[in-house]
Amino acid sequence: MRTHRVLTALGCALTAVLATTAWSAPRPAPEVRVHDGVVRGAAHDGYRTFEGIPYAAPPVGRLRWAPPRPAAPWAGVRDATRPASACPQPAGEVPGGSTDEDCLHLNVTTPDGAEPARPRPVIVWLHGGGLTTGAGSSYDAHRMATRGDVVVVTVDYRLGALGFLAHAGLPGSGTFGLADQQAALRWVRTEIGAFGGDARNVTLAGESAGGYSVCAQLAAPAAAGLFDRAIIESGPCAGSPDRPFAPSSVPLSTARATGADLAAKVGCGGARDTTACLRRVSVPRLLAAQATDQQPAYDSPLLPADPGAAIAAGRFHQVPVLIGNNHDEGNGWAAGIVQAGNPVTPETWPDVVSAFFPTPGQAKAIVHEYPVHRSDGGPVFGAVIGDANFACPTARTDTALRTAQVPAWRYEFADEHAPPLTSGTPPFPLGAPHASELPYLFDLGGRPRDLTAAQHRLADTMIDYWTRFARTADPNGPASPNWPRNAVLSLAPDRIVPTRTAELRHHCAFWGAHR
Repeated sequence: MRTHRVLTALGCALTAVLATTAWSAPRPAPEVRVHDGVVRGAAHDGYRTFEGIPYAAPPVGRLRWAPPRPAAPWAGVRDATRPASACPQPAGEVPGGSTDEDCLHLNVTTPDGAEPARPRPVIVWLHGGGLTTGAGSSYDAHRMATRGDVVVVTVDYRLGALGFLAHAGLPGSGTFGLADQQAALRWVRTEIGAFGGDARNVTLAGESAGGYSVCAQLAAPAAAGLFDRAIIESGPCAGSPDRPFAPSSVPLSTARATGADLAAKVGCGGARDTTACLRRVSVPRLLAAQATDQQPAYDSPLLPADPGAAIAAGRFHQVPVLIGNNHDEGNGWAAGIVQAGNPVTPETWPDVVSAFFPTPGQAKAIVHEYPVHRSDGGPVFGAVIGDANFACPTARTDTALRTAQVPAWRYEFADEHAPPLTSGTPPFPLGAPHASELPYLFDLGGRPRDLTAAQHRLADTMIDYWTRFARTADPNGPASPNWPRNAVLSLAPDRIVPTRTAELRHHCAFWGAHR
């Protein structure tokens, strides 16, 4: 059985969904002036888009592994009708991958009525992908913008080793991607008013690694004042390296050791000036040498403490938070592991658990808590991954937020017939796995998903909740079922109801005792 570090990639790729982008027919092009120049976007039916706007200078040459610098002004009108290059990454979600380091851009989607005199709330979206893959342009936000009457900004930030390399003597070690996100937020505070966005009402939102990035910004002192609310989807702030399927951070010392390993792999380990040597290494060679997924470094100037520990201690930016996870987060990974030739049966179950939870004594306790029978091995394995990595850490974060008396709203996405995000036939029904809520909020890759009428209604309700939260810090409204703050709201086409199951409380008590 392969190590879990390689297998974490199985649940992050949205390749089949995002491989093709559809473009709307052009209408008269809108132009907006920002401090650096004029951008010309595209007009669509009820909304406008402005894509590929630089928010920082290209991190190339001596700016590779440097904090983001201001973008250079441009003359004339800059075309903003197509997205810019995604940040460097292997092939997957971005077809063919990317090797273009000139990638610090963002995309703005506005409803037609948004204008400086009548500004709308702003949602800044951080994409997922294990901090190794993904692109802001994959998330067509026009449904959220038009139905919710909000301005949506999607962001590209440095990924992989280029975003999270740590090395002694290199300022910003382990957190360059997080610094990029802060630079984008500063751009939004300064510039979004010209697009009709309310710079005084900014919600920072993200899913998976993007959700964990929101956690990191909640704990980052330099992010103070850059956003007013937070939405965290399937990126529990209480993640840890021993729960490898969810994003987490590592101490700076650990990140530096990983950086030293990478330097040795690319031939810079013995160089007199390691940083200068690394800056000469080609992007493809760096991508080939980097780890499958990345982790930001704490004990660093940008991130002094692990986000989960900071939130548990009450040391974070205390803005209202909407947080949640999916009912079957782990099923995608479990299905991939089974399909890779690792069947889960009563006989193999102890060995499977030991491979992913090697702490002495822990595997036996998990096998007892989650027994496998003849026909349910895959879903049981998925439940273990989901509870340990997502549901229970999310519950811990929610408790910490409420202990700090922060307004918090928690959900569970539970559509057991959510449309699949990848091709192929899984070995068992996946239910509502990791990332399956995304097509209800965005047209991934510019293409609407094939939703039933009931799923479309759920998508509209979710957009209503998310955007009302962005507007007022309360997702409730007259046209949607009540969302009590003291309960988890289950989101499914046939039921939108508060739920707190005894089974989940029992399992979370188990994982609390077996961290």
